[in-house]
Amino acid sequence: MSTLAALAVSLPLETLKPGDRLTTEGSYSGRLYLLEAGRLAVSRDGVAIATIDEPWAIVGEMAVLLGTPHSATVTAETEARVRVIDEALDVLQQNPDFALHIATLACARLNATSALLVDLRHAATGKKQEQALMSRILTAMLATPKVTGRAAKWADHE
Repeated sequence: MSTLAALAVSLPLETLKPGDRLTTEGSYSGRLYLLEAGRLAVSRDGVAIATIDEPWAIVGEMAVLLGTPHSATVTAETEARVRVIDEALDVLQQNPDFALHIATLACARLNATSALLVDLRHAATGKKQEQALMSRILTAMLATPKVTGRAAKWADHE
């Protein structure tokens, strides 16, 4: 992570007050954010899904890599300092180590999520609706999205 921190200190710094939005669901910024300090809340469709408070956590990678609008709203819970990477896709193309770091992070999250979904599926044994939902989620996780337009632009696969 020291390489990431070394890259980050040269980036523009944005300071958020509690309640300030870093990203808004449905908007497009083309930016990546690195959390230097503070705590961020992540929500999607009005549902709280995560809290981010680990220094140098990366925010916005899904939208950048998929070439889509942000899938979640990220709001500062406390005062937060973030480093901003504008035109992030270009930066990733020029920095393969950074791109590999983000790919590894995304794979680790997918691995943890699929393991939890398998646990939920086992817990839902004998419950038809829950089993059907778990099957749908696991299938969606393994589906290959369709490319639309130029490379790095992915369409929703459902």
